Amino acid sequence: QVQLVESGGGLVQPGGSLRLSCAASGRILNEYAIGWFRQAPGKEREGVSCISSSDGSTMYADSVKGRFIIFRDNAKNTVDLQMNSLKPEDTAAYYCAADLLSAECTGLVRGFFGSWGQGTQVTVSS
Repeated sequence: QVQLVESGGGLVQPGGSLRLSCAASGRILNEYAIGWFRQAPGKEREGVSCISSSDGSTMYADSVKGRFIIFRDNAKNTVDLQMNSLKPEDTAAYYCAADLLSAECTGLVRGFFGSWGQGTQVTVSS
C-alpha cells in the first residue's frame, strides 16, 4: 500500500514562505512521479507541481512558476515544495499524490494520480 503524508502547512503573511513535505518510503519516491495539488474551498483540486523519479525533471502550473520549487530530499525520504512570495490566492489545502503508472511527470492532471495524502492547510493572510 502506497502511503503519503503531508506536513508543513500553516498561516503565513503575503510575501512569505513555507516549505511543505510529502513523506513516503524510498521505494515509492524511486518508482513513481510525485505531484502536489491544492484545493481551495468551493474550487476544483488543481495541479501545482510534479517531479519525476526517473530523472528529477519537474513541472509547474503557470500560477506558481518562479515562486514554488519542488525537490526531493533523499535524506528525509520526502518530496518538498518550497513556496516563496506567497499570495492570498495560494490559500488552499495542499495534497501530495503518486502517479502509480509512471515514473515521469506526464501532466498535472488529478486523474493521473492516486494514493492521496490527507492534506495540509496553507493560509496566506495578513
